Amino acid sequence: MSDDGLVRCGWAVVRPGPDFGLYRDYHDQEWGRTVRDGVALFERMSLEAFQSGLSWLIILRKRENFRRAFSGFDIETIARYTDADVQRLMTDEGIVRNRAKIDATIANARAAADLGTSEDLSKLLWSFAPPPRPRPADGSEIPSATAESKAMAAELKRRGFRFVGPTTAYALMQATGMVDDHIRDCWVPTAAH
Repeated sequence: MSDDGLVRCGWAVVRPGPDFGLYRDYHDQEWGRTVRDGVALFERMSLEAFQSGLSWLIILRKRENFRRAFSGFDIETIARYTDADVQRLMTDEGIVRNRAKIDATIANARAAADLGTSEDLSKLLWSFAPPPRPRPADGSEIPSATAESKAMAAELKRRGFRFVGPTTAYALMQATGMVDDHIRDCWVPTAAH
């Protein structure tokens, strides 16, 4: 239980300090809430890829810098990025300067733009959402990947997306409400597909 008397998922209960509200606000206001907007989904996909191998707290601290550096995660704009943009991003101290992840974000924007209007990013990603299931009793019941996230990762890879393996795909599913992995006693309302 937190200092405000609310039960939260274990990862969101942080000790007082400069980032006290960052995890809590992300947990309380965003994580697990239904996201269907293509740009918002692309942002989450990109941030999950940048987080790979790092602490999520690093990404949360730099989130506004990422938004600025990557044109608000506008898919069409990023799809047109050139080598000059890559160089600009590699010198931007406000983001994670990992060349492979920067290249992947641009490649992913191009792959998402290639989907067109008949099958946009939201439709594609949400096609892998499993049926709703009961919330886990605790964190030990939460998998790192599922059959659905493996299928999503394989399809994204087939379409030219990068840095979206089964674990990253599952983290994306959790973050955007495709699955509800808030623990059973967590105060956050159950997400509705």
